[in-house]
Amino acid sequence: MKLTYRDIDAQVKKLSPEYLAVLVYGPDEGLVRERATLIAKQVVADLQDPFLVANIDPDNLKNDPGILADEAAAISMMGGRRVIRVEGATENAAKAAENFLANPVGDGLVVISAGNLRPTSGLRKLFEKAKNAAALPCYEDNQATIDALIHAVMRENGLTINADAAAFLQMNLGSDRLVSRSELNKLALYMGPIGKRSSDQVTFEDVLACVGDSGALTIDTITSATISGDLRVLDDSLFKAFNRGESPISVLRSLLRKIQRMHLARGYMDQGMSADQAMGKLIPRVFAMEAQRFKADLSKWTTTRLASAMAITSEAEAACKTTGMPVEAICARACLRIANAARR
Repeated sequence: MKLTYRDIDAQVKKLSPEYLAVLVYGPDEGLVRERATLIAKQVVADLQDPFLVANIDPDNLKNDPGILADEAAAISMMGGRRVIRVEGATENAAKAAENFLANPVGDGLVVISAGNLRPTSGLRKLFEKAKNAAALPCYEDNQATIDALIHAVMRENGLTINADAAAFLQMNLGSDRLVSRSELNKLALYMGPIGKRSSDQVTFEDVLACVGDSGALTIDTITSATISGDLRVLDDSLFKAFNRGESPISVLRSLLRKIQRMHLARGYMDQGMSADQAMGKLIPRVFAMEAQRFKADLSKWTTTRLASAMAITSEAEAACKTTGMPVEAICARACLRIANAARR
């Protein structure tokens, strides 16, 4: 069964009993891992339990596809329903999954996780067409899903968060779910345990103090320097980011989000709005400490030039994924092109 976007959250919380197997796949490795774990924990609370959880190496399925069905049919010595996990699967898991779904025996839940599968993938097509299995895609976080994650983690830790702090996090957390959750958990830890905090509300100052010199703040510095045309800061921040292992694709996506916001604001200004009015219509809103800089950057750009900057950024991300050239060099070149345009 091919799950739609609106069905995903419900199935992750409570999987329909008609599904004997789930394929969790997509480009966001962190989100794939998180959702596969949540689904498995619906059946077995402790995924380290050797009696209730079987972990199968996907490479073994190619030579012995019957392993999957055998494990699903096995009965635990201690009683209870079992989970069979296959992590990092590729097409080599398709035959084993097909055999199991055609003649399922036992009550074990099979959870297969994989990377980004094309629509033509045999494994993906098998799960999308099967009535007793579900194909659950995991696409990279956007602003809406990041915002939902921010508030969910805050609630889990008995916290609230003000608008400026949430806006900063939305713009600076990356597209990998586990990395984003790790940053948010670090923020919750910084705020202290429930009942011993000076405040239960996370402020913009708390976020800055917590992320400090983290990747989020470094990438924000790159984005700001690129948009404003500050070549010295850009060169320094790119060097620091790549030296510490930050992903060039994360840099490009952060930059693209900022350019898209500016393009929208310039569009409002082209319709006759002032810069302040245009900024006020953006969601998430421009937080107070960024407003002056954002307004100054808007004065350097036109809608047409921002559209060109978006094209440069998107083309650079595509080149990072397809050309085999050094991704750091591709990213740096795109940033420098845009920064030079800002100076002109």
